[in-house]
Amino acid sequence: MTRIGLISDTHDFLDDAVFRHFDNCDEIWHAGDFGTAAIADKLKAFKLLKGVYGNIDGYDIRSEYPEKLRWTCEDVDVYMTHIGGYPGRYAPAVRAELYANPPKLFITGHSHILKIMFDEKLKCLHMNPGAAGRHGWHKVRTLVRFVVDGSNMKDCEVIELGKRSL
Repeated sequence: MTRIGLISDTHDFLDDAVFRHFDNCDEIWHAGDFGTAAIADKLKAFKLLKGVYGNIDGYDIRSEYPEKLRWTCEDVDVYMTHIGGYPGRYAPAVRAELYANPPKLFITGHSHILKIMFDEKLKCLHMNPGAAGRHGWHKVRTLVRFVVDGSNMKDCEVIELGKRSL
């Protein structure tokens, strides 16, 4: 069993509450738009960190994190990219790959819209944790916690960090 803390779109702001909410997690997955390497450094000093760069990330992030990341967590094939769309509206840059070789879990960021939905056609769960930072048009900063247990994904929790502007 692997406990995951999922975060995206921090835009160079990391709420201290993230560490409390992810304290029991085994890994943190960041779906892009860290903002600066300092954010990534704080997260990876705390837990094992997997991440992808986002459209606002500079060389400091892009030199360490890829645009797309695919790996296996327990028995779950995971594919993460910042700009990926969602079921029915996948981004052109990933659509062909998703249909040719669907993962079991597809993670994106970018939209700042919290979305967890199953793609019946691909038999794939899509997750976007929304935005945890202050920059953007979202009203509430969010995170997601869930568990990967063998081939199952379960115990999904949405965590609200509060309003975008403090």
